[in-house]
Amino acid sequence: MKRSYFIVAMTLALAFAAMSGLMSSFGSASAATAGDVLHSIHSMKVKPSCHNCAGTTSNLSYHGGTGGYGVETGADKVYLIYWGSQWNNNDPSGEAAIQQKFFNGVGGSKWNNSVTQYCQGVATGTVTCGSSGTHATNPAGVEAGVWYDNSSTAPSRPSQSQLASEAVKAAAHFGNTSASSNTTVQYVINTATHNSASGFGTQYCAWHSSTSSSYGNIAYTNMPYITDAGSSCGANFVNAGSAGLTDGITIVGGHEFAETESDIYPSTGWVDSSGSENGDKCAWISSGQGASANVSLSTGTFPVQSLWSNAFNSNTGGCVLSY
Repeated sequence: MKRSYFIVAMTLALAFAAMSGLMSSFGSASAATAGDVLHSIHSMKVKPSCHNCAGTTSNLSYHGGTGGYGVETGADKVYLIYWGSQWNNNDPSGEAAIQQKFFNGVGGSKWNNSVTQYCQGVATGTVTCGSSGTHATNPAGVEAGVWYDNSSTAPSRPSQSQLASEAVKAAAHFGNTSASSNTTVQYVINTATHNSASGFGTQYCAWHSSTSSSYGNIAYTNMPYITDAGSSCGANFVNAGSAGLTDGITIVGGHEFAETESDIYPSTGWVDSSGSENGDKCAWISSGQGASANVSLSTGTFPVQSLWSNAFNSNTGGCVLSY
């Protein structure tokens, strides 16, 4: 009996310790609001050596959405979060300023307009929406808020659960505390220079995902400090010399932004037969149709990649810079 009691007591103690560790890993977010279920990650791979990386030529199709939501509709919003005290006076490439100018101008642009052909509220397997369903939108002024969450140090190598928890914390900060308020929103979690999640610059440049919470499903992007990866994540991919060292900031940022608009909770929105999204199919094209290029927005000129359009070339599909 004593031995059995000891085993039971130790089991309970270990379970309590494990639960305490799990709770503490979510930082200041409460158990009720931290990410309860982590969903799949969809990453932008590092730049390969190929010259045309469009991948499969099959069109995107609708995969039913999550709770009926597959694209960003209505008041499409982006919130930019600069996570951790590591950002304090520490932005050597000026990434925050470039990112904010880009998102202040990208809404309503011809470059982003191709996402409006995709929709939700249609049958799984749909390839062409036409007038059916509720379409993704491309409104002006998508940047809805900027938050420097720098009162404490962020993890130097954040895990997926920690990034998800920060996204949920951001939802609370911006007052998006109902499930409906998060169906048209994406949170970009920017980590400071040399503080990226594992695999950055060798396996991926950025990724987007979603997490369940008491505020509904939260769509978020893990956005590392892109220039740390150099040419692997876009430096000088469009522009030469010192001006091109920051090319990757908007190439990668635009990629994740447009993918979230057309597949807000990956991969239940619009993906092709191999699981690629509208950005993946057109990543790192350096010449010919769909090659990355500079585009002019109301806030300046920025390098971007093209995006897949099912409607291009008489509905056979292709990579386009405008729509």
